[in-house]
Amino acid sequence: MPWERQLPTWREARPALIAGALKRARARPSGNWYVVGASSALRGDGKLARTVAGQEVVVWRGPDGRLVGGPGICPHLGAPLRDSPVRRGTLVCHWHGLALDGSPYAGWSPLPVHNDGVLVWVRLDTVGGEEPLDAPVVPRRPELPRALRAVYAGVGVCEPEDVVANRLDPWHGAWFHPYSFVDLTVVDTPGVPACAADDGAVALTVVVSFKVAGRLVVPVRAVFTAPEPRTVAMHITEGEGAGSVVETHATPLGVDESGHPRTAVIEAVVAASDRRGFAAARRAAPLLRPLMRAAARRLWRDDLAYAERRWQLRSTGRFPG
Repeated sequence: MPWERQLPTWREARPALIAGALKRARARPSGNWYVVGASSALRGDGKLARTVAGQEVVVWRGPDGRLVGGPGICPHLGAPLRDSPVRRGTLVCHWHGLALDGSPYAGWSPLPVHNDGVLVWVRLDTVGGEEPLDAPVVPRRPELPRALRAVYAGVGVCEPEDVVANRLDPWHGAWFHPYSFVDLTVVDTPGVPACAADDGAVALTVVVSFKVAGRLVVPVRAVFTAPEPRTVAMHITEGEGAGSVVETHATPLGVDESGHPRTAVIEAVVAASDRRGFAAARRAAPLLRPLMRAAARRLWRDDLAYAERRWQLRSTGRFPG
């Protein structure tokens, strides 16, 4: 049906309900872990470098192939290690040649890092301020050898809570993204309001049809959960691709020149299917991953505008409610 004739969802998308879901998500423990980027970036002499909450970090594979990481500032004269190359597992500062193999050296100390097979995480205890966990809270995923996966990354002027709030508002889907979704109905929500007695669980169940091409759509049932404060996972529980998951991770970067907060959205799609033809799709992964990232980029072009608008209104005291 025409876009303007679909059923309005604003009555169901109650601000108190979304705020309650966000409150539950923010109450979950993270163990001070932050997503840095895609695991695929660490092949060979590749490295990941990102500023997390104002702290420069760099991650690479050491001489023995294990993951290592630490501050992204050279301890000698402060060179940006994000611009320094990795040679046979050793990060070599491009200013004066100070070499780091991931072990403590010359005032440089490693940080806990974790590779979950799709994403790379770093633990920053001085930033998070929580009780540290040995490993990050990773959403349930299909078996990786049988899955097709792709990672998208984007940056917006907002805070992580604005990204999480966007994902905890599925009601906007068919209105805001008519090129991707139709017939979206939220069939189950957490209680309102959130209270101290809650265990922090968030679950929003959605029935929606994904657009494939023209009038061809694929109906699915999906459940949104927030396993930790900066992550929202959408699990497809029924329909085509059951068992697949879309993970949205929000990593605070710091502030820009104007003092505005910047947040990285790092979204991992881990797709699975029992259809026989899916094995061929996995073999075509190098061709499909750019298409998957392009689809995520189109959605996040709009959703980052949502998150940025939310932050603008919050920061100036104009956010409704």
